[in-house]
Amino acid sequence: MQWLQLIVASTRDASSVIEDALLELGAVSVTLEDAADQPILEPGVGETPLWDNCIIKALFADDTDTVQTGAQLEELVAQSLQLSWQQLEDKDWSQEWKKYFSPMKCGERLWICPSWIAPPDPEGINLSLDPGLAFGTGSHPTTHLCLRWLDKQDLSGQTVIDYGCGSGILGIAALLLGAKKVIAVDNDPQALLATRDNAQRNNIAPERISTYLPEDLPKTVEGQTMLANILAAPLIELAPKLTTLTATNGLICLSGLLEHQISAVSQPYLANFNFDDPAIESEWAQLAARKTA
Repeated sequence: MQWLQLIVASTRDASSVIEDALLELGAVSVTLEDAADQPILEPGVGETPLWDNCIIKALFADDTDTVQTGAQLEELVAQSLQLSWQQLEDKDWSQEWKKYFSPMKCGERLWICPSWIAPPDPEGINLSLDPGLAFGTGSHPTTHLCLRWLDKQDLSGQTVIDYGCGSGILGIAALLLGAKKVIAVDNDPQALLATRDNAQRNNIAPERISTYLPEDLPKTVEGQTMLANILAAPLIELAPKLTTLTATNGLICLSGLLEHQISAVSQPYLANFNFDDPAIESEWAQLAARKTA
């Protein structure tokens, strides 16, 4: 089937109205893109950030009356718009997105592999993970930094806590790398569901990974390795809890922070941890430390 794509220039304030109007006019999909290479580095909890200037792309059937649809769109949003139409080649759009994901090596042993691609190294440690319900496919620098750090650790027999587990990628990687058990914690029930599903996909026995909302976490839980790939503000706020949950002489891996936030994030941990030099990738940082008290 052939498709027509309508491209609309928009501001952030107008984007929601335009998106609703496009769907009302029969668009089968609507996507928003950054129009000015504006980074959104750390949204607040519960926020849905958007760029100041956007490109909105809407997909329509090939027999759409482009003149009439453009006029109806401007009428619905009550403003003149910068519009352009493109004829798209026939593709299986339900599968097209897959081309943007490929196996990724994280360190010496670990690979993150989409389920539809055979692992490049069958003898390696291969974690199967598809884009899904929650953040964390391994492609973001913060996740990649944590995975590379995990690949270097001896996790044999350990209990590992993955605090802010998202898709479960870090906890599942820890299990594949030799950890005995993972405690996965997240305040989003969808993340816990994604973690359990991804663990099952990687043939992890259910008794090796437990998922909890923060308020349900047993008070006796303690990990020899603590993983927390969140954001700078919650890493600072959660410092007392993450410290308590980390066993004496245990390791902590913190990520989700920018390079200029290293000092602020590490400060509330310094009384109890000795930090290694930070790892940096594309302005993002990962901190590792050993608990001494």
